[in-house]
Amino acid sequence: MNRNTIYGLLLIFGILIAFSMFNAPSKEEIRAKREKDSIVVAQKQEKIADSIKRVAKADTLSSKDSTKANTVSAKKDTVKQTQKVIDAGVFSKATNGDKKFTIIENELIRFKFSNLGGRLYSVQLKNFKTFDAKPVILFDGDSTRFSLNFYSENRNISTGKLYFEPFFYDTKYNGKDSISITGQDSVRFGMRLYPDSASNPDRKKYIEYLYTIKGDNYMMRLDLNFKEMGDVLAANSNKVGLDWQADIRPQEKGSENEKISTTVYYKFIQEDVDYLSESKDDNKNLDTKVQWISFKQQFFSSALIADKGFANAKITTLKSDSLKVVKHLAADITIPFDNTQSFAMRWYFGPNHFRTLKTYHLDLERQIPLGWSFFLFRWINTGAVIPVFNWLQSFGMNYGIIILILTLLLKIVLFPIAYKTYISSAKMRVLKPEIDEINAKIPKEKTMERQQATMSLYKKAGVNPLSGCIPLLLQMPILIALYRFFPASIELRQQSFLWASDLSTYDSIYNLGFTIPFYGDHVSLFTLLMTVSTIIYTKVNNQLMGAGQQQMPGMKFMMYFMPVMFLGFFNNFAAGLSYYYFLANMLTFLQMYIIRKVINEDKIHAKIQENKKRPAGNKKSGFQKRLEDMAKKRGYNAPKK
Repeated sequence: MNRNTIYGLLLIFGILIAFSMFNAPSKEEIRAKREKDSIVVAQKQEKIADSIKRVAKADTLSSKDSTKANTVSAKKDTVKQTQKVIDAGVFSKATNGDKKFTIIENELIRFKFSNLGGRLYSVQLKNFKTFDAKPVILFDGDSTRFSLNFYSENRNISTGKLYFEPFFYDTKYNGKDSISITGQDSVRFGMRLYPDSASNPDRKKYIEYLYTIKGDNYMMRLDLNFKEMGDVLAANSNKVGLDWQADIRPQEKGSENEKISTTVYYKFIQEDVDYLSESKDDNKNLDTKVQWISFKQQFFSSALIADKGFANAKITTLKSDSLKVVKHLAADITIPFDNTQSFAMRWYFGPNHFRTLKTYHLDLERQIPLGWSFFLFRWINTGAVIPVFNWLQSFGMNYGIIILILTLLLKIVLFPIAYKTYISSAKMRVLKPEIDEINAKIPKEKTMERQQATMSLYKKAGVNPLSGCIPLLLQMPILIALYRFFPASIELRQQSFLWASDLSTYDSIYNLGFTIPFYGDHVSLFTLLMTVSTIIYTKVNNQLMGAGQQQMPGMKFMMYFMPVMFLGFFNNFAAGLSYYYFLANMLTFLQMYIIRKVINEDKIHAKIQENKKRPAGNKKSGFQKRLEDMAKKRGYNAPKK
């Protein structure tokens, strides 16, 4: 740094110091500023004090406003209650009351009744648990509705909003809010709704729900009694509406399977059972007499049955996005009314167990999806599979062992068909060199001529190319029947075997933590075993069938692709079904091994050669005749002999 730079910096510092001293405030100015700052502080403190006062005043006003608001709210409630009383008409006194419950249970069910609406408030099946070990409750609380709707004095009355008077017909139970019955015991429990004393001074007029509950029974009786209500209900009334609704609670592990199994079933008088769509929202008007309506779940049902039939009804099913609700089911039912009415109904709450439902002789068992009767699927299940299954069940064996024995018995029954199929494939294998020779001699362009030559060879050898297909077609109804039986069988519910904790739903050995499209978020081992064994079976079967492989090369890919596609389809299905198909494949391998050891293909070949030496005669098979007729229409001539 040179001397001129130093002089310059000193000059700058000197100027800054002189400027500061020249502009510094005097003592009077400093004193005035301090006084001004004190005034500002005082003003700020005064503002803070005013704010505190205003807040306190606001709190006081808010308290007064709150009291005023409460008063207004109370007035609104009073107005609402007054309007409610006015709307209730002759049932005005029934609008006030305290909600009380009465519990009645038998050996199978715990019923809970509410005096508000006089209705059944909840139903618990005592011998069953949900997938997470909670009680099975078919419906519960305010998510359900059971109410009569009718007109009285030009008012629409809904009994669900009115308080009933509970009582027991057997006076020894009166005063109790919980009782239990067993065996052959029964109890009659009533809920009565009385019109006001002005129109009913002696209380002889009433609407009554009379519940009759028996021990050890899933069926409860419900009589709707209208006592001298002709002048209370509208003069032109000949019907009463019954509104029954319920949010169906989840009970099973496989929520998707439960959703597609939950819907409303119904049966007209002297007609077959029908139901609403299981896969989408649906509704239907039932315009003729209905014998029963059922809220059906995967393994349980709540069915309302009319002894003489409901006049008509509208039923509805709605899907739900809530994890706590599977579906919302509703039935708007019409009940005939003639003043001397005592409308008899029954209510079934219980499992979808075939033998249990069949004992009531109401076709309630038709709710169990065992397959179509037209194609024999249901008859196979009800006439053969279920009786054998129940017989094996009586020995107290594990259900995995029962399925094994059932599969073994079915394979024994179907063995003649399997034997016939194998003989047919063996004959086709023996003839394969000669078929290849025909294909080599006749070019591809002459398709019909090649087929005629092949059919001529079959005829001389005494071989029917369709004989292997017919046995397979005979087995199909049985396979499809079992496909319907295992997922619908409540016997398998929560029954464990090996790694599967519940044979009625999927067996997960590993949760992926993410979802694979068309597969799921878990790995089902029984499904994997079924798929691998099916692929092996397909390969072995293709090798045995040999002769037909070159005729349909595209089918080879499809036969291997199908098991892989079913891997995703069966991954969420009942483990009992995948286990059955796996066993069926393994027993088929054993069956094929035994048949191959027993059958001598050299003897089959010798027999075919002997048949070829016999005169064929002029008689043609129907199949060959049709081929020749088709050839003539297309301009071909039959090969010269």
